[in-house]
Amino acid sequence: MMDKTVELDLDDAGLAMDLPRPEGPADEVQQVPYRPVQFRDDDLPTALERSAAWLRRAQQWLGEPLDVIAVHLDYDDRTGSPYYEVKLLCNEEDLAGAPLAIRRVTDS
Repeated sequence: MMDKTVELDLDDAGLAMDLPRPEGPADEVQQVPYRPVQFRDDDLPTALERSAAWLRRAQQWLGEPLDVIAVHLDYDDRTGSPYYEVKLLCNEEDLAGAPLAIRRVTDS
């Protein structure tokens, strides 16, 4: 049996170059084996809506459900700086586009 090499087009952070990125200025994909994708806003429904919209775009891009093992909610309700932070703990291989690369190799 011949092994096929799977090549990934990654940025410096190890994410697929064409992975949809969170759109808000305080949103980010963080760096751990299961990476938290963070959505931060002073309005919880807005942060949740942005996280859901990103998850839909990412799953459409990936062509399969994204492996999310946890959803974490944090908040700060102090006067003058309230915020909500929604984090989706996502599989690093999905964020790198590994399932897409494997499908390209097996389909060729």
